[in-house]
Amino acid sequence: MTQNQEAPTRNHLRNLWYFAVHAHTLNPGEIRPKQILGEPVLLGRTKAGEVFALRDLCPHRGVPLSRGRMVDDTVECPYHGWRFAPSGQCRLIPSLVGQEGVDPLRIHVYRYPVREQNGLVWIYMAEDERSPAPTQEPPRLPVAPQARPTLIEAQLFPCPIDHAVVGLMDPAHGPFVHKAWWWRSQRSSYAKEKKYEPSPMGFTMVTHTPSSNSTLYKLLGGDRTTEISFQLPGTRIEHIKAGQSEIIGLTTCTPLNASETEVTQTFFWNLSWLAPFKPIAQIVARTFLGQDRKIVTDQMEGLKYNPRMMLIQDADTPAIWYFRLKKEWTDALAERREFTNPVKPATLRWRS
Repeated sequence: MTQNQEAPTRNHLRNLWYFAVHAHTLNPGEIRPKQILGEPVLLGRTKAGEVFALRDLCPHRGVPLSRGRMVDDTVECPYHGWRFAPSGQCRLIPSLVGQEGVDPLRIHVYRYPVREQNGLVWIYMAEDERSPAPTQEPPRLPVAPQARPTLIEAQLFPCPIDHAVVGLMDPAHGPFVHKAWWWRSQRSSYAKEKKYEPSPMGFTMVTHTPSSNSTLYKLLGGDRTTEISFQLPGTRIEHIKAGQSEIIGLTTCTPLNASETEVTQTFFWNLSWLAPFKPIAQIVARTFLGQDRKIVTDQMEGLKYNPRMMLIQDADTPAIWYFRLKKEWTDALAERREFTNPVKPATLRWRS
């Protein structure tokens, strides 16, 4: 048993992509506010369908631009009518008469890099406004380019991102937190042995046969396999196969601020027979994620007293890797050098 020397930190990782919103929730001509990493962000979509993100503060008097409206594909501030293009460039200052020596085109609101793919909108949270353009792209899912989410469940966890991530990657909490007839019970505990390998920005539980004691897995039939990968800052991808059937589960942790994290589960599948059961699947997803949310909420009650916490081998090794990955990314960024994945191939054993 080892003491946790890599305690959770509230420092959010920068120069990385975070999940922002599902694309279908942002209509053409719409703008909306969202806090990400403690920053005020305005998300919008032009009439032509282009998604953009701006810092949600007017540089004139600091009013949130999201309180305004879209006018001719510009964002109009509700205070003095200054208008900003999706590029962040100011296009109009209504009060000018032409003798002030002020050129609106020289005024900008910071624009965040965004990507829209597979019905998902990702936002790049740079170290600062002077940071270079992203050198990497958002996570790629093992789905066709035209694939769109089949099922979505999102909940707000009242905790820093570290606790949300560690709780969701924890392989030993299942029998105690997720007690349901359709999943498993605390009485059904089995010895597990899984192989892990380093992968870009994280690690992967290599392809294996999933647990046979899950009712949900049994419904897929056939020879089932699954692969689970994690990458910074807080993205988990599970790829389940059973013959020609596939389910891809994407879990993203987006820190809104130092004490709140939005956890979103997005599923893609090609199971036509499952369509009539989608309402049931939605309830299952909501229940399952809600159980994780409840235990983290309970944990926050205990953490008010600032207890010393532990991470043990092997069940907590993914959490240990997570903190090492965070430290290496932070150090590499500070030292202006390439990131070196600290995770080594390993076989982990635990009972759950």
